[in-house]
Amino acid sequence: MRTRLIFVRHAEAEGNLYREFHGWTDSPITEKGHKQAELAAKRLKDVKIDVIYSSSLKRTLQTAQYIANIKNLPIIRTDRLKEINGGDWEGKKWDELADLWPLENETWEKRPHVHKMPNGESMEEFQERLLKEVQYIADNNKGKDICIVTHGTAIKAMMCRFKGCDLEEMVNIKWYDNTSVTIIDYENGEYNVVLEGDASHLGREMSTIYNQEWWSQYEKEFEERQR
Repeated sequence: MRTRLIFVRHAEAEGNLYREFHGWTDSPITEKGHKQAELAAKRLKDVKIDVIYSSSLKRTLQTAQYIANIKNLPIIRTDRLKEINGGDWEGKKWDELADLWPLENETWEKRPHVHKMPNGESMEEFQERLLKEVQYIADNNKGKDICIVTHGTAIKAMMCRFKGCDLEEMVNIKWYDNTSVTIIDYENGEYNVVLEGDASHLGREMSTIYNQEWWSQYEKEFEERQR
């Protein structure tokens, strides 16, 4: 019996806009984020969804509410779908991290599988938390189409499992835009990637990442790694 998992990354939040690390920092979505969430909900209007789960943080709940409204479904909140606990990184500007925590910044950028947040979660602990929750959700909603609203690093970490690769390959999985949609089919204990990080409902103007300076450099470095 196939169970479909429809992952949606939250809409643009203050951490995305101001380029600050917000893991468990509970910031709301921006004005643009509300427009993104509305576009994502419209995209999913005619997509079968039986149940909606969301991380318990404000930015995911606000995004999920747009989908819940259009589907007339309640939101099931869970702390176990929250973003990685950033510890001492919480609220810090991204461009400060290399100076303040050079080793941790290097592992985050180049070796995320061994990354450990100062006084926060390790990537391994984080991935295990997420996958246990997704397994629980799938086991309790067999045969259903499940919308799961969560976070960027969360989806990136889980994609290693969904693609059948080690966490070491996380560096080769691209960052997905805000409100991107990723669809995974789960059947007989196996995951199959149907759609990956698609944000075509936004267009260039409504995108977050394509309108930020860091993205072009990230894309260049990412492509070089793939060669």
